[in-house]
Amino acid sequence: MTRVLSIGVFLLGSLLLAPRPSLAQESKSAPLAAELCKLLDAQKLDSIAARQAGDQYVGALYFSGAQLLVVKGKFPSFSRMDDLLTKKEFKEVYMDLSGASDQQSRQFVMDLGANGLRFKREDNQPFDTVDVGPKSYKFDGEWGGKAKITEEEYRKMFAQIDEEYAQMLQALIAQLKKPS
Repeated sequence: MTRVLSIGVFLLGSLLLAPRPSLAQESKSAPLAAELCKLLDAQKLDSIAARQAGDQYVGALYFSGAQLLVVKGKFPSFSRMDDLLTKKEFKEVYMDLSGASDQQSRQFVMDLGANGLRFKREDNQPFDTVDVGPKSYKFDGEWGGKAKITEEEYRKMFAQIDEEYAQMLQALIAQLKKPS
């Protein structure tokens, strides 16, 4: 009987001390946002833009230490966008993408804190939001309630959008690293 009790106590102790998976998911965009912000600060820039894959363009406005606003989409005039990129008129690219890009292809990320997407709100801080086409997503960690989605759906949505944001940031970082 004592042996069975000892084994039970051991198993219970092992379960309590075992590492648990974190509630939050790892952000792929976080290290890239940090790198982008470091490059923007070093080059004293508050905006950057780049051509992404094919007919996609991405632009960002940066408010040092506070937020990163990033927009991606298709633009009807390749020549205008390519000309603006050549002239390094990055704010113009950002504004064109924000207002005149194809609505269905547009993604708009409000990265509050300029630290990559966060899985959920931390310590009553503002949370990140992302508009994908006509849909808006907020990453506040509240998947029930108003969002009316399951935790699994929330995790899947976060992972997909975070991956896309990471790709957008990679394109912007590559633009900043191009030799002049």
